[in-house]
Amino acid sequence: MGQQEKVSTSLAGAVAEDISASLAPVDAELARRYPGDPGTRQPVHTVYVPGDAYHAGTIRSWGDQALAALDEHAPDAATLARVLGLPADLAEPVYTRVRAKLEREPVEDLRVDFEDGYHGRDEDADAARAARLVSEAYAGGTAAPYTGIRMKCMEAAVRDRGIRTTDVFLTGLTEHGGLPGGLVLTLPKVTYPEQVTAFVRLLEAFEKTHGLDAGRIGFEIQIETSQAILAADGTATVARMIGAAEGRATGLHYGTFDYSACLGVSAAHQASDHPAADHAKAIMQVAAAGTGVRVSDGSTNVLPVGGTERVHEAWRLHYGLTRRALARAYYQGWDMHPGHLPTRYAAVFAFYREGMEAAAARLAAYVARTEGDIMDEPATAKALSGYLLRGLDCGALDDAEVAGLTGLTRAELDAFARPRRGGLTATAR
Repeated sequence: MGQQEKVSTSLAGAVAEDISASLAPVDAELARRYPGDPGTRQPVHTVYVPGDAYHAGTIRSWGDQALAALDEHAPDAATLARVLGLPADLAEPVYTRVRAKLEREPVEDLRVDFEDGYHGRDEDADAARAARLVSEAYAGGTAAPYTGIRMKCMEAAVRDRGIRTTDVFLTGLTEHGGLPGGLVLTLPKVTYPEQVTAFVRLLEAFEKTHGLDAGRIGFEIQIETSQAILAADGTATVARMIGAAEGRATGLHYGTFDYSACLGVSAAHQASDHPAADHAKAIMQVAAAGTGVRVSDGSTNVLPVGGTERVHEAWRLHYGLTRRALARAYYQGWDMHPGHLPTRYAAVFAFYREGMEAAAARLAAYVARTEGDIMDEPATAKALSGYLLRGLDCGALDDAEVAGLTGLTRAELDAFARPRRGGLTATAR
């Protein structure tokens, strides 16, 4: 062994202590505002069903309609691959998994809609019925992993109605067994952070009334107006909205058509890949980064209905938009019709399966600290493990094949996906 190098310093220990003391408030603020991803499953989509149309068999009906669309318009893997441009080696595994998904879990996140999609005559009765049906679905094991409602917004014209529907729905859940673990609320058309604060006060009052833990009820913020992105003073309103939620915000959902219309985009060009949409979602993404708040893309209004040629055209559009969103790290979107489910899952499954081996190899090399043609950082290891976990959560990948490729258990993948602050060491949850 060689001679140990002499190490000298010039500063007294008190210097570092003083610096640490001066940054203690910043450390606390950093931990509070940027806790990182919660490590829970994020659904790949949200399905919206009008409150007056929602019934006990809604989820199964969507799955059956999606399967029927496959049977009619893509009865085998080769046909679907030809329509969507899937590589030959992915055609069969993707097609098989899509069908299995539609049979087992056709909807990952269901929102019973009492806003734009609602046209019922008795909102009280429909909200109470929705609460009962949601409770029964969870009790019977037939619910989507995540379920909730979208109520009317906090604007003056519909505020009282939105508050009452929220109250009726939540009260109904407590009367039929309590709030389910997968409960999600969506607050639409938020323009000012004060509207978010008002909704927080509403949920606080409900929790206090029913003796629930403070902060038990979270919600998504829907971004549908230009003011939600850029305030009059030039600041990013959406970042202030996350703060105004006081830790309750779980997601930011882009509203394709309301936002486009707000900016004057003509109807023919209102789409999730319009430059105005890209700008809004980029602001949302940066504002949410590190906060634990997830970002969701919007929807397409081109429905896969009619003859086979028309269905195929709509499928290609939806598939392309979904793949585009996934590449931009928008891992969730909206689906407005059962015919969108085949291409939602085909796009998601292809995205994860085509990158599985490369991601697993890079992660395994990082763990083994072996050399390769790519030198990865801890942050990249976090992204690689997160990619594989998302694929596992939705059913694109299997535990056994990921473990075989990486040599890592699910718990170890979780640890890499949620490293300690600073990113140097992964710790298990």
